[in-house]
Amino acid sequence: MADQTTTVTTAEQAAAAGIDIAKPRKQWQVITRRFFRHKAAIAGLIIFVLLILFAIVGDMVWKYEAGDLNLGRYQAPNGDHPFGTGQIGDDLFAKVIRGTGFSMQIALVAAAINTALGVILGALAGYYRGWVDSLLSRLTDLVLIVPAFLIAAVLSRSTFSTEEIAKGGGSSNWLQVAIIIGLTNWMTVARTVRGMVLSLREKEFVEAAKALGGGPGRVIFRHILPNTMDVVIVNATIAVAQAVLIESALSFVQLGVKYPDTSLGLLISENQNELLVHPWLFYFPFLFIVLISLSVNFVGDGLRDAFDPRQKRVRA
Repeated sequence: MADQTTTVTTAEQAAAAGIDIAKPRKQWQVITRRFFRHKAAIAGLIIFVLLILFAIVGDMVWKYEAGDLNLGRYQAPNGDHPFGTGQIGDDLFAKVIRGTGFSMQIALVAAAINTALGVILGALAGYYRGWVDSLLSRLTDLVLIVPAFLIAAVLSRSTFSTEEIAKGGGSSNWLQVAIIIGLTNWMTVARTVRGMVLSLREKEFVEAAKALGGGPGRVIFRHILPNTMDVVIVNATIAVAQAVLIESALSFVQLGVKYPDTSLGLLISENQNELLVHPWLFYFPFLFIVLISLSVNFVGDGLRDAFDPRQKRVRA
C-alpha cells in the first residue's frame, strides 16, 4: 500500500496544509524573553526606574526644597516630614531626593567612562598583541594592585585645597567626582574584553574582513567589538553599582561630593554622629544606597543570564 502521507518541506506548503510552524525568533527577541522571565531582574529594573522617577519628579512635586531651613529641629518621621528633619531644621526627604539624583548621575557617568575606557584598552591589547598587549596588560595589573577606592581618594584629595576640604565646600564638583571614579575602575572590563578579542581575532569573519581591505579600526569596531556587547553590557551594569558604593565611601570620608552638590554618601557622612540619637538621619540615605546597588545588580544578573546561551535557569 502506497504511503499517502504528504511531506511538507517548505513554509508555503505547511501553510497550504494548515500546519502552523513557529517562525524562528531573532537573537534580541530571545534575549528579551529570557530577561523578562528573570523575576529578580524585573524587580530590580522596576525599583531602578522608580528611583530615577523619585529623583526627577520628586524634586518638582515635593513641597520642601533641600535648602529650606528652620522647619523644626530633629523631628522624627511624620506626615509632614516622612524622613524627619535634621539639626538645622532641614527636611531629610527633600535632601534624599536631591542626593539620590546626584548619586545616580555620578554612577551613570562613571560607569560610561570606565566601560568605554576598558573596552578600548582591552580591544587594543587583544587585537595587536605583542608589545601593545604587554604594555597595556602591565598597566592594568599595576592599577589592579592598588584598590580603586584608594586611587580615587588620592585623586580626589589632590583636586581640592586643604582649606576647601576642611570647610567641606567649594564649587560644584559632582562631574569631577564621576570622572575620577570612572578613571579608576576600568580594569575588570579591560581584562574581560581583551580575553574575548584574543579569541575573536582568529575567527573566519575577521580574516575575511582583513582580506577585503578592512583596517584595524574598522575590524575592531565594526566586526569584533559588536560580538562582545553582551559582556560589555553586563559589566556596565555592575559598574553602576560599584560607582554608587565608591562615591558613597568617598563622600563619607569627605573626599567626594562637596557643597553645594550633595549625595547619599555625603548625607550619611553629615549624620554619622546621629546614628544612636536620631537614627533616621542615617538609615534613610543608607537605605537608598542599598536599593540602588541591589536593583542594578539584579538587572546585571538578569542580563548575564539572558545573554548566556548556556544558562538553563531561564528558558528562552
